Amino acid sequence: MLSDYEQTSFTDQGRKKPVYVRGSGPAVIVMHEIPGITPQVVRFADWVVDAGFRVYMPLFVGEAGRPASRSYMLKSITRVCISREFSVLAAHQSSPITDWLRALVRHAHAESGGKGVGAIGMCLTGNFALSMMLEPSMMAPVLSQPSLPFPVSTDRKGALHVSPVELQCLRDRCARGDKVLGMRFKGDRACPPERFETLRRELGPAFEAIELEDRYGNPDTAKLTGTPHSVVTLHLIDKDGEPTKEAAKRVIEFFRERLQ
Repeated sequence: MLSDYEQTSFTDQGRKKPVYVRGSGPAVIVMHEIPGITPQVVRFADWVVDAGFRVYMPLFVGEAGRPASRSYMLKSITRVCISREFSVLAAHQSSPITDWLRALVRHAHAESGGKGVGAIGMCLTGNFALSMMLEPSMMAPVLSQPSLPFPVSTDRKGALHVSPVELQCLRDRCARGDKVLGMRFKGDRACPPERFETLRRELGPAFEAIELEDRYGNPDTAKLTGTPHSVVTLHLIDKDGEPTKEAAKRVIEFFRERLQ
């Protein structure tokens, strides 16, 4: 399923990662969830390409193209928790990997041109698009079920996994007309409602939230996570009119509004 993608790599400050690239047009960085670049993540990336964008899809953990399973998810989350690139409990500090991602934004914009770059983070990477807004060319950030910091305490449930400097940059950019799109299932404990409440409070009308009832999640894949979690990938029902499919369409429309 990745045969149409060019497997490249990108290095910044000695940190090198595989990046799968496909398409033409303004750049969109698709950041996968746990356990890795699954078939559902590739399907969503294909939709972005078909809409007229050039997708950059970095691989952080796992194996590109491997389907999700309980054991695979457990293995990937264990690797992430011990990795120095991810700060899974940091409430007011972003993960170190976001430095590399901001460099990727600069690279993608220089290579693809256009007004700017879009990005979607999912689950573990869900909040990374906020930190990437330190780069002026990041014009279309999307947060799909942002799950960091892990909501293991009351204060972390509402935290955004960004530093005070990054948060002030977000406020300033939104005050000047920038927008942020976020999505979650209402019963998702990994991405609690307090997190979106914080985004509404900090960003005001610049934050657009899509919050779906759990019954709209794909029942065929719900057994992997217990409750619906992955809005545009694992728990999406690929049928027009389904709320999850319409959410995916809204993401692509958001990219069009901001980048084309």
